[in-house]
Amino acid sequence: MKEKEILANIASRLQIADLNPMQQRMAALPVKGTVTLIAPTGSGKTVAFAIPLLKSLGTADGRVRAVVMAPSRELVLQIADVLRPISTGLKTVAFYGGHAMQEEVNSLSVVPDIIVATPGRLLDHIKRGNIDLSGVRTLVLDEYDKALELGFADEMKRVCRKLQSVSFVILTSATIIAELPDFLPKTKSAVTLDFGIDSDSPRKRMQIVNVPSAVRDKLDTLIDLLRSLPDGRVIVFANHRESVERIYEAVRRAGLPVGIYHGGLEQHDRENAVELLNNGTTPVLISTDLGSRGLDIPELSTVVHYHLPPSAEAWVHRNGRTARQDASGEVYVITSEGETIPDYVEWDRDYIPQGHSDNPIRSDVATLYFNVGKKEKISRGDIVGFLIAKGGLTAGQIGRIALRDHSALVAVPVSEAGRLVKVLSPEKIKNTRAKISVLKNK
Repeated sequence: MKEKEILANIASRLQIADLNPMQQRMAALPVKGTVTLIAPTGSGKTVAFAIPLLKSLGTADGRVRAVVMAPSRELVLQIADVLRPISTGLKTVAFYGGHAMQEEVNSLSVVPDIIVATPGRLLDHIKRGNIDLSGVRTLVLDEYDKALELGFADEMKRVCRKLQSVSFVILTSATIIAELPDFLPKTKSAVTLDFGIDSDSPRKRMQIVNVPSAVRDKLDTLIDLLRSLPDGRVIVFANHRESVERIYEAVRRAGLPVGIYHGGLEQHDRENAVELLNNGTTPVLISTDLGSRGLDIPELSTVVHYHLPPSAEAWVHRNGRTARQDASGEVYVITSEGETIPDYVEWDRDYIPQGHSDNPIRSDVATLYFNVGKKEKISRGDIVGFLIAKGGLTAGQIGRIALRDHSALVAVPVSEAGRLVKVLSPEKIKNTRAKISVLKNK
């Protein structure tokens, strides 16, 4: 693709009129050799590597020409959602564990130009003989440091052995990489772009606040803090699944609109939890560090460290959920007496929450679940028309619509949710009878 077309698509379809310095630098690179991009979470790195990736793709020749590997399902989906609207005339597919294998095989009936995948699922397709990667010229390893942390080195190595024609490699990481992995395809040049401490880094737009807890059990302090915050989206990080479950139950009993996110949940429950956070149904999310990377949460105002992060990397990535792009954000660290504070944890001021806010966190939104989606030829426009014609809503009452292969999640006023389920259940949407219910967290 031509750079002019890519930038026009980014402006019109992603609503990014001006590239940040990192994205400008990546756009100016020659599309050859090996590029290592050091960039924090929330800095716009997906758009940054998407530009040279798309520039590197010549005329479609009926073969896969680019592979992007990422360490989580959530990140795979996020990358695909950035690439699809800006890659005019190109086909992008997403492969990841928990997705129906047959649907992924069906998506290969027309050979894609770009595959975005977790290493394990991509390797599975290779073993089954579903894909031919001999035409791949461009390889991206996104969040390489996280991929190593999660134990994907062997799988990435085995995939790379199949890539014999690669001439352009992009490696992204939030932390400095001591040496390039020996399994990467060999190229004639290498360059490192370090935007990890850029002057416009998210840290410059963050206010980090210490919240002392009078007792070692921080639950009461957390609830007071949440009740003191202004209305907005919040993620609370804890170090263990069991802790996340306990915190979630306590916050729920306190009457706050809260969701839960950790690796022990089913994939669809995790996806639903993120959507309910984004659409405002549950604007507070309690999460393990699984939620610190790869999630598309554009309007997160606040991060809370219930537990101190176990590593400097966790500190960076948790905080990187807020102050994304040009936005500002607040980070709260709850500390108790006698707790050892790691050197990498720092703050700008202390704060004692009073348990009251003039504009408290609240939810006026409920989420309707439809058991039909893209594969049933349902579009967002179909859902909007259905809710207006059959449900009596105005366009302004309809919030975010998350359209998936076989389902859709729609934000509506909480006061209308029960009525809508009752009046819409007998009706057909685009000649299809859908089961409609109010989605509950977990």
